[in-house]
Amino acid sequence: MRVVVTRRIPETGIEVLQRAGYEVSIWPGPLPPTREELLEFAKDADGLLTLLTERIDAKLLDALPSIKAVSNMAVGFDNIDVEACTARGVVVCITPDVLTETTADFTWALILAVARRVCEAAEAVHRGQWRTWEPLGFLGQDVAGATLGIVGFGRIGQAVARRASGFGMRVVYTDREQRPHEIEQQLRATFLPLDQLLAESDIVTLHVPLTPETRKLIGARELALMKPNAMLINTARGAVVDTDALVAALRDRRLWGAGLDVTDPEPLPADHPLLQCPNVIVTPHIASASEVTRARMAQLAAENLVAALRGERPPRSLNWDELHRKG
Repeated sequence: MRVVVTRRIPETGIEVLQRAGYEVSIWPGPLPPTREELLEFAKDADGLLTLLTERIDAKLLDALPSIKAVSNMAVGFDNIDVEACTARGVVVCITPDVLTETTADFTWALILAVARRVCEAAEAVHRGQWRTWEPLGFLGQDVAGATLGIVGFGRIGQAVARRASGFGMRVVYTDREQRPHEIEQQLRATFLPLDQLLAESDIVTLHVPLTPETRKLIGARELALMKPNAMLINTARGAVVDTDALVAALRDRRLWGAGLDVTDPEPLPADHPLLQCPNVIVTPHIASASEVTRARMAQLAAENLVAALRGERPPRSLNWDELHRKG
């Protein structure tokens, strides 16, 4: 069998595929393949190990009828039409759990950096603008004792909440449904409807998947509900936030600041108005980018693909049970 890996990934993943005896073809470029390039490169392949930059839809699958499994090296899967895959008998896999703690760590890096204006201050030093200690220089917001609003209380949202206890924060959350009392008690978290959470939180952090329901979940109306000294953090997906509305809120100082590891569009053009806002930090989608975590993601993605191609239940599949019920 032949498998295609759509970008260079940590060697742990490649080794898993090679040990399974597959012919492994790795896209050589530093940028993702275009649709046309991917169709040519993956011709006659049995499996795909993809990143979130590849759109796997009905048209691509129909053009590559030999594909039996798609393993996404990500916890999110908004780049994959799972329904189209299932209709064609293609197994879809993802890599949850292994990136939870690392993503939660990075969420906190953004929270602290935005609250204390770390990037602004560091840039001033590099520009030679640090003249003396200033009593009014780079005043930020306190994190200790603040109210943290978590939108999306799954694995990552709960990991973020665990870290909040060290800052003595009040934690509120919203999700499609309220979590069991034991989880709320353990994390000292209180369920609130979204509007109330936005109005009461000093820091709002987003941890929802990108779905039709969550696309532009945070728009002009929602941003207007937030406190003028509040912060918005997004390590989920860029399209969960209405970018134009966020730019307007930041420019008008109706929002203290934002920390974004994901954007819409992604990547942002260098002249995008969001990058002209001094009270925003944008990083290039690196929340899971630790050496250990990316290696684990690559390994799990490869293990998923190997199992699926062998006709065995993958460790983390989105549609294995449905395909199995279909026989």
